[in-house]
Amino acid sequence: MFTLKPEVVAQLERVLSSVEMLLPRAVAPIDWSACHAANWRRHSFSGYMEAVKVTDSTTLVELLGVEEQKEIMVSNTRQFLAGLPANNALLWGSRGSGKSSLVKALLNEFAPQGLRVIQIEKEDLVYLSDIFNAVENEPYRFILLCDDLAFEVGELGYKMLKSALDGSVYSPPENVLIYVTSNRRHLLPEYDSDNIGGKFVRGELQQSEATEEKVSLSDRFGIWVAFYAFSQDRYVEAVRLSVDREARQRNLTIPWTKELERDAIQWSHDKSKRCGRTAYQFAKNWVGRYLLTKAGA
Repeated sequence: MFTLKPEVVAQLERVLSSVEMLLPRAVAPIDWSACHAANWRRHSFSGYMEAVKVTDSTTLVELLGVEEQKEIMVSNTRQFLAGLPANNALLWGSRGSGKSSLVKALLNEFAPQGLRVIQIEKEDLVYLSDIFNAVENEPYRFILLCDDLAFEVGELGYKMLKSALDGSVYSPPENVLIYVTSNRRHLLPEYDSDNIGGKFVRGELQQSEATEEKVSLSDRFGIWVAFYAFSQDRYVEAVRLSVDREARQRNLTIPWTKELERDAIQWSHDKSKRCGRTAYQFAKNWVGRYLLTKAGA
């Protein structure tokens, strides 16, 4: 009977342990009938989808100051769910203005109709084809969300996303749309030097090659949705509704006062930003302090 020497067995065990660390973890297939969202997790040379147990509860009604943006995205998503022509979308603009929240609200609105969301990080865009293969035969409609996306020149993920949007071999199946949020309109940094090299052709200004390359990715999104900072009146209204929401969740009624409005405006000055996120953060702070003071009274 052949017997391995103890040192050989120990060496084989070390090799097997090393190989095991490189393999993706064993996970059960996602039950999309019960799970509405998942994250793509990278592991060594591959990756896997991990179900999201708790999702954001934001609803479309709660998103303030972005009525036009909501209308565009709701219409596009409804077309997609109905199996009608629909576009990949780039949501860009001011930070904290509701880009990501809008996509989450769409999921909450349309999950009963079969909408699902898979979130992927920029570094994992190289696995797009793996994700497409995993869901193309599912009886659901998937939004592939890449949140807060921005590239530097030459990154591999840039080329992969460009190929997917271009309808190449990496193009998504008919039950997948790509929604991207970014603070950058063209997803790449823009410099004054980009405009050097432009020239007139038959009386019209032709963009420089640097500018052409930078807009070539964003141009592949069928829909651009821009988000802007709030006016003070819109911000104050967002605060009022956010405070009311936080209070109602605790079966409270908090009166709107001049002091509350003044503090909300000062909060936005301190944050140097008027947007839905700032309003929400102030509301949580104000309601929290209100309840703490009330408990100590």
